[in-house]
Amino acid sequence: MHLVPRELERLTLSQLGFLAQRRLARGVRLNHAEAVALISSVLQELIRDGHYAVADLMSLGRTILGRRHVLPSVPYTLRQIQVEGTFPTGTFMVSVQEPIGSEVVDLKRALYGSCIPTPDIDPFPESNQEDCSEENEPGAIKLSKETDDICLNVGRDRIALKVKNCGNRPIQVGSHYHFLETNPELVFDRIQAYGYRLDRPAGASVRFEPGQTREVNLVEIGGHKKIQGGNLIAPGLVNRSPSNIKKIEDQLKDQRFGHERETESPKICEPYKIPRADYCEMYGPTEGDLVEKDYTTYGDECNFGGGKTIRDGTGQTSNGSSTGEKCDYTCVDTVITNALIIDHSGIVKADIGIKDGRISGIGKAGNPDTMNGVDPDLIIGPNTDVIGGENKIVTAGGIDTHVHFVDPGQVMEGLCGGLTTFLGGGTGPSTSTNATTCTSGPENIKRMIQAWDDLPVNVGISGKGSSGCKEGLVEQILAGAAGLKIHEDWGATHAVIDACLKVCDMYDVQCMIHTDTMNEGGFVDRTIESIGNRVIHTYHTEGAGGGHAPDIISIVKKPNVLPASTNPTRPFTLNTVEEHLDMVMVAHHLSKDIPEDVSFAESRIRAETIAAEDVLQDMGAISIMSSDSQAMGRVGEVVLRTWHTAHKMHEQRGRLKEDIDCDCDPRVNNYRVKRYISKYTINPAIAQGMSHLIGSVEKGKVADLVLWKPSSFGTKPLQVLKSGMIAVSLGGDPNGSIPTIEPMIMRPQFATHVPSTSIMFVSDCSLETVKGYGLRKRVEPVKGCRKVEIGKDEETGEVLYEKLSKKHMKFNSVTPEMDVDPETFVSRPHRVLDLATDLTVFGTLDG
Repeated sequence: MHLVPRELERLTLSQLGFLAQRRLARGVRLNHAEAVALISSVLQELIRDGHYAVADLMSLGRTILGRRHVLPSVPYTLRQIQVEGTFPTGTFMVSVQEPIGSEVVDLKRALYGSCIPTPDIDPFPESNQEDCSEENEPGAIKLSKETDDICLNVGRDRIALKVKNCGNRPIQVGSHYHFLETNPELVFDRIQAYGYRLDRPAGASVRFEPGQTREVNLVEIGGHKKIQGGNLIAPGLVNRSPSNIKKIEDQLKDQRFGHERETESPKICEPYKIPRADYCEMYGPTEGDLVEKDYTTYGDECNFGGGKTIRDGTGQTSNGSSTGEKCDYTCVDTVITNALIIDHSGIVKADIGIKDGRISGIGKAGNPDTMNGVDPDLIIGPNTDVIGGENKIVTAGGIDTHVHFVDPGQVMEGLCGGLTTFLGGGTGPSTSTNATTCTSGPENIKRMIQAWDDLPVNVGISGKGSSGCKEGLVEQILAGAAGLKIHEDWGATHAVIDACLKVCDMYDVQCMIHTDTMNEGGFVDRTIESIGNRVIHTYHTEGAGGGHAPDIISIVKKPNVLPASTNPTRPFTLNTVEEHLDMVMVAHHLSKDIPEDVSFAESRIRAETIAAEDVLQDMGAISIMSSDSQAMGRVGEVVLRTWHTAHKMHEQRGRLKEDIDCDCDPRVNNYRVKRYISKYTINPAIAQGMSHLIGSVEKGKVADLVLWKPSSFGTKPLQVLKSGMIAVSLGGDPNGSIPTIEPMIMRPQFATHVPSTSIMFVSDCSLETVKGYGLRKRVEPVKGCRKVEIGKDEETGEVLYEKLSKKHMKFNSVTPEMDVDPETFVSRPHRVLDLATDLTVFGTLDG
């Protein structure tokens, strides 16, 4: 066959397109991916036929599917399809704009090439116009109710000048280009324009056609008012002294620049105002649009591209370097512009600077010589790369603290779901790893640390904590374990809990526990007594994933317990209970032929406590979300099911009291958003002693960041960065003429080949030992797993500490008094846990 990679890319389209055709033929409305695949594959078939030109297919592509054939969200999320194929004259691109352009189309065209008979009558009902409204559009940005325009470049002088293009070609000038330095064929009063630029939105431009004269409004440049680059007519600080003006005029004359003094004083113009909706389209939402703070300077926003602001001498300084040596400024390595940051620390709009793999600043980026308000830690220079964050959401990389190391393929699945850090254990698909997150013993820990070295996520290994003897536990910590895991399948008795916690206290690592489902050594109260007032991280606190039946969930009332959920029970909806029995049987090596095994499994599945878990998550009583990957959990759905739970709770319980109290706008849900983002970012980082490096979008933290389109937030990210370098990204056919040629797939990128972009977390006492393992990953110790720094004594300067506890869990520190009826499984009191009664809040099988 002699195939090459680009042909396999097109084969992917063909396979998925044929699948979509079969589904369409049986009356199933298509989702986004199916619609893209079907249209793309039909276009490929038409290209192969050789009867159509590119222009024909651009039009024809809008008539393959109608609105009634796709889910209501698809016309909004599917704005463009670009495919390439081999025409008789070579490879060319077909770009289809607004491919779902009408209500009804001929299904014969949609099924072209499939050999599937076309139905005599279109089986699809007419689409509901309410479903297709812009208000219900996925990722719709709710702008401020105020209709006020946004004023740009406030407080700066403005003038209006007449400009004529005396050249024979068009001239287009960008907003921040120093107007004095523009094309010599433009004739205007250049002395009046000295120190000014176009008064237009940042990145916009003005076009002068040949022979055209037009009046333009100019505004003073900002910052230090220093001109760099351009045609070098007037470099340096703006200086209007007569001698300097004479020098500039001589330069204009010598270089034959069009210059004609105006006899009248320049007209003073009104400040430029831009409608809020237009501003949002260009740069994203701002203050007033449910954004708590915007660090930008209106009119000096940074953006990259043809005619945009990040160019030499305008938004990019000409006088900067990576080190700052022999230059005025030290510049960032990478900047993410105009990002909407969602983090426990706030929901803000800002530029994000990255330097040496860490977040160097969050604020206003750019060139301090020409822009106002530029953060010294966010200066853009010749050594700076740009990632456009306009109309994108940026979050910290997710942290999954409950990963069974069954398969290295979990890494790419987790990355593509927005995770950048795994904590767990195991040695591959061994019988014990399928059930427990324990890497048992120093030799296995060493080998697994080495095995993780070239996998592009941060990792911490949990050793086996199930031993009443301390010596074996200490050996594992000294070998590099970042924590110890107690599991009932290895033993979760009083002796085990006490010994493990003593060792963890001694070596400052976290103890994680999966308690005794069988109540073999005692009920939940006995385990609480064994723990005492020592901090512990409890896995799947509801109990379906394992733990004292039926009331392990009551442990959320303890202030020293850091409770977590695993994602199969998140949220409680149709089918949640039904899938769990077989999960338990397989994960824990049980047999359906043994009645006691079946009883053990059944005792863990309780609709009542799963429903209660929803509410406990929403009220902030369960602090962490994790997966339990391939052992009763899905590693790629930690983020997805977190927001799934948040949405269900919003539909069921309405707005949180904290949101109602803080704002009169009924659209505000920012407190709930910060509560849920904390569950898989900062809180697991704090619990596991990693928050000094990861877990939030804050200055000084490692730049493990996730970029999302609002329409796919929480489901599928656009890009994931590791230490500021792109690890995975949505990308098209590598042979494509541009990066958006279908099939668009999440693909591994260059950071996956740089182990030092990820961290191996180990115990502090094992650092020297782990250095001998030959790792290329960064090796960092976990810190503060047992006690946290709270400040310094004002008199002595001594660092003060207190025990780590649930109160340190951001937005998730509630400790409700509750228990569970051992016969009915109903959680009490009802006033605290207003349990779900509508189990099918996301629909029933019949729709």
